[in-house]
Amino acid sequence: MFFDELAEFPREVLEVLRQPLEDKVITISRVAGTIQYPANFMFVAAMNPCKCGYYKDREKQCTCSLMDVKKYQSKISGPLLDRIDMTLEIPREKIDLILDSHKGESSESIGERVIAAWRIQQKRFAGTDITANAHMTSKDLDEFVPLNDACKSFLLQATQRLTLSPRVVHRIIKLARTIADIQ
Repeated sequence: MFFDELAEFPREVLEVLRQPLEDKVITISRVAGTIQYPANFMFVAAMNPCKCGYYKDREKQCTCSLMDVKKYQSKISGPLLDRIDMTLEIPREKIDLILDSHKGESSESIGERVIAAWRIQQKRFAGTDITANAHMTSKDLDEFVPLNDACKSFLLQATQRLTLSPRVVHRIIKLARTIADIQ
């Protein structure tokens, strides 16, 4: 599911995404009872860094005040950000770089690596209900992604320095396992 201009959505709409992103279900409760629907989806979103779109741009001056930038970015709550596996800042590229004939890795090559990683995960989770690294619980992480002391120490330092929540730490471990599977 792709949300373009994420910060332009009403905050109430964005906050409703928290449960399906975390639990992979949508729960609807009414007087007559409660029902759950499966909601296992890939969440992808894009947004500008500020209202004018030029905060941190190398060529065009941003017209927003720092307070405006913070207000715009704060439309995405911390609890929602905790449920997003990756956030990337992608700077605007010069048109000549975009039009340059130099190409990166081919889609076919990337696809082959993704399929190979998927097979690794199928083998890892054989005999379980888990289908991908992203679907592991914190208990599953202990079993399927045991961390050595150096990794634990690094994560502890990062957690303290960046004030990461346990949810974010678990997402980092799952993402790292996925990157390792792809490489």
